[in-house]
Amino acid sequence: MGDPLNVMCGLAMAILGLFLGSRPGQGDELSALARLQVAATSLDDQGQGLSVVLGISQPVPYRISFLDNPPRLIVDFREVDFGTTAAAAVDHSDRVQTLAWGPFLSGWSRMVATLDVPLRLKTAQERRGPEGSAVISMHFVPTTRKEFSTQIAETSKGTQAADWALPAPAKTDAPILRQTGEAPLKVVLDPGHGGIDPGAESGKTTEAAVILGFSLELAEVLRRSGMKVDLTRQTDVFVPLETRISVARAAGADVFLSLHADALAEGEATGATIYTLSAEANDAASEQLAERHDRADLLAGIDLSGQGDDIADVLMAMARTETQPRADKLALALQAAIQGKGLKMHRRPIQAAAFSVLKSADIPSLLLEVGFLSSEKDRARLEDPIWRADLQAAIAQALAVWAISDAAEARLIRQ
Repeated sequence: MGDPLNVMCGLAMAILGLFLGSRPGQGDELSALARLQVAATSLDDQGQGLSVVLGISQPVPYRISFLDNPPRLIVDFREVDFGTTAAAAVDHSDRVQTLAWGPFLSGWSRMVATLDVPLRLKTAQERRGPEGSAVISMHFVPTTRKEFSTQIAETSKGTQAADWALPAPAKTDAPILRQTGEAPLKVVLDPGHGGIDPGAESGKTTEAAVILGFSLELAEVLRRSGMKVDLTRQTDVFVPLETRISVARAAGADVFLSLHADALAEGEATGATIYTLSAEANDAASEQLAERHDRADLLAGIDLSGQGDDIADVLMAMARTETQPRADKLALALQAAIQGKGLKMHRRPIQAAAFSVLKSADIPSLLLEVGFLSSEKDRARLEDPIWRADLQAAIAQALAVWAISDAAEARLIRQ
């Protein structure tokens, strides 16, 4: 596993520094973040060295260090509840003269093994086991007094009690507060595709160009109606999917509206379509569209797959319990406004899909397919300035109506 001193330094970098002086005081009660699994724990001789295997209910940070006179191995954990098991019950090694464990400082526990000879760390690893458990394995081999002293010096950094404290909380952006109608509605428009990603194409017409023009016109309509508007792009440039959401968050958006004019390789589709977020696309066409949009990042060499975090997923799901119903109400308002102006909509005007741009947990988000470039009739509508103006007016009307009811609901919740 490389130079043992580097191993110990690596462990030191992973967690807080070790306090090597005398124990400053009795530790507080453990919060039992991890529990010792006695059946998977043992200290055994391995040749002239020592093998230490600790089974615990879940992974924890740990730190290895040494003291002399007599030689001692010390392992500190954040944190392990050793329960009522006597340490001697798992000690089967002639190298270990005495073994003790228990609480140390608040949030920390410690294991101390008194050795018959100086040992140095050869390898150490923590690997996951079944059902969230973990196993910490350490292997020690004999060393000279001089090397043992060097090893002690390498693990003696961070001797102040403050080094045991938790790190300062990370700085995070302030949460986006739900709009209450006291300020202009903040809308972020997201013209789909752009740059190296032209989107759907029909002859010389590209989705990226058509939608950019539509979005710039829409932005002016919304501004004239009193809303504050930002766009994720204002020129023919590529913008990664996650950056689009970041723009909305930086703007403090009350609403995120992604705009597209896609095409289907098979079948026929016409009219505007509103998409809300779904964990799974609800039909084959929606799934195809979601896959096409998600590939935009891959075109720039940015692959966000495999970046899932179970904990983050849970937290985002909790946030969406409030945000998603608001997006659903906006979708209904948008459908009513578009149909109210007699504009063509898809036979299923509101659908659900797993578009990445809809996954912001704290901003109501919709994706609007204003039409399909694969439809001759839709292409004609997209080229018609009167039709575009009518659709833009319908979007502005829907946002205004929704904002009033959404703000009233927010004020009621705050009371």
